[in-house]
Amino acid sequence: MSDLATAIDNLAAEDPSELPVGLIAEQLIELHWQMARLQAQIARRTHLRARFDSPASPN
Repeated sequence: MSDLATAIDNLAAEDPSELPVGLIAEQLIELHWQMARLQAQIARRTHLRARFDSPASPN
């Protein structure tokens, strides 16, 4: 999660008019992948928590 915060801070601190378009695209792609990884982690943790907390669970 700290990686995501760092990426957001880096993007917020930069003036896009001073950066090459390719660099902006790379940063946005990296931010997208970090967000996707975070969403996957949340989904896994939520699924596991719901599965083990539920008394109706077959496991």
